[in-house]
Amino acid sequence: MLSSPPIERLVAALKRLPGIGEKSATRLAFYLLGAQEAQVHELAQAIDRLKQEIVLCEFCFDLTDQSPCKICRDPKRDTSTLCVVEEPADLAAIEKSGRYRGRYHVLGGTLSPIDGVGPSELRIAELEKRVGEGGIEEVIMATNPNAEGDATAHYVSDRLQSTGIKLTRIAYGMPLGGDLEYADPVTIGISMDHRRKME
Repeated sequence: MLSSPPIERLVAALKRLPGIGEKSATRLAFYLLGAQEAQVHELAQAIDRLKQEIVLCEFCFDLTDQSPCKICRDPKRDTSTLCVVEEPADLAAIEKSGRYRGRYHVLGGTLSPIDGVGPSELRIAELEKRVGEGGIEEVIMATNPNAEGDATAHYVSDRLQSTGIKLTRIAYGMPLGGDLEYADPVTIGISMDHRRKME
């Protein structure tokens, strides 16, 4: 136990962040205590402004400071391909690879009945609407290569099958059970280049 309630509160708040345990949270708390006041103030302001200034893109549902987002506004992007990802972090990871020049659709998660996440909790209806509006020739399923990602990819593929568009899945250059967010750009690029038709 830490002796000071303000430090304990900060450690408890930091522990709620993904990948931060007790030791890391304590180390960060003491780092912030020793940091210059301007640096701590800048961090607090950045966190506060993040929630105020970030919105969802009205088309792809990526996080952005302006809707439509930069990618959806870019006339040089290929509007005939649509890459479907789980979360904005996955979109960012694919963009880092530099191998994909189409547009995106962020589902907002994966199907997970055990956690109460069904089709209505994801942006599948919005995806069907986008495809139904025409102009899209290929939908690339770039959900994570794990049980939930595969189940979601197959479910979405089944829903889009009747449209007659090309449905592909990223190749398994991605490690099974891995997350796009943590994959290196080269691996993601290879997965995009060797995507396969959805069966």
